[in-house]
Amino acid sequence: MNHSRDAQPHPPRRKIAVLGRHIHMPQSRTHRIAIGTALVFGGVLGFLPVLGFWMVPLGVLVLSYEFASVRRFRRRVTVWCEKRRRRRAA
Repeated sequence: MNHSRDAQPHPPRRKIAVLGRHIHMPQSRTHRIAIGTALVFGGVLGFLPVLGFWMVPLGVLVLSYEFASVRRFRRRVTVWCEKRRRRRAA
């Protein structure tokens, strides 16, 4: 058996940063996709008690780690929001 100190049995855990807090995501890609999808669909039902519209952006954030198209969409929205914020500040 070769026990190398450099070899890692698992890749490093992914983290998302929300409002300055870092949250660890599950190691399983399937679980991350399921959580992101559930958050988006739960957010669509945000008018119901317990669920909220805040779930949609969080679900998109989780899904953006898995899908390039969602990552591009998130990046475009981030750039648009930043430009709008700067315009209002000026």
